[in-house]
Amino acid sequence: MIRRDMFRALVGIAVAAGVGAWAPLTHAEAAAADEFVRTLSTEVIDAVKSDKAIQAGDVPRIRALVDAKVMPHVNFERMTSRSVGPQWRAATAEQKKRMLEEFKILLVNTYSGALTQVKDQSVHVKPLRAVSEGDLVVRTEVRGRGEPIQLDYRLEKNGEGWKIFDVNVSGFWIVEAYKGQFAKDLSAGGMDALINRLAEKNKAASSATKN
Repeated sequence: MIRRDMFRALVGIAVAAGVGAWAPLTHAEAAAADEFVRTLSTEVIDAVKSDKAIQAGDVPRIRALVDAKVMPHVNFERMTSRSVGPQWRAATAEQKKRMLEEFKILLVNTYSGALTQVKDQSVHVKPLRAVSEGDLVVRTEVRGRGEPIQLDYRLEKNGEGWKIFDVNVSGFWIVEAYKGQFAKDLSAGGMDALINRLAEKNKAASSATKN
């Protein structure tokens, strides 16, 4: 099992992510998906490597990078709804709005801490495997010092481009990881309990960065 700090670092690099009726992708579409992942990963890593402030832990600068480079390429609502699970459908519009806000802060905080771990890594995209129904999985390896780490991206077609809605880090899909964490709060008090728990966690993280 990979260490927690390495997992967070790789999540930062990785995201640094309802599908309609499924149809087989053309070779050109598959190639475009590969190039999308390669370009996004390289842009994020290069931005971190070239910014001393980010490497030193400048949180506002890191968050600005995440918002500018990462979040526009993630289907955030789908990622959130999959992490919450069945209770998402029963949530009110206000609960969904609050959950999206708090979950985004949680992810940005995670990525912000993770990106400071980037040093000499590079990303290599592997040959595309067969597409499962409804999903396109692009496999990559993060190479640097030590053993390479495999990353898998679940993508959906978005007009002429692509959106990420899940990332697998050495066998751990992050949506499933969050879903497991959220299940306890949902069981104890429903959506409001989960939202309040995330709000407390995000507030604590924000206070920690100011000290």
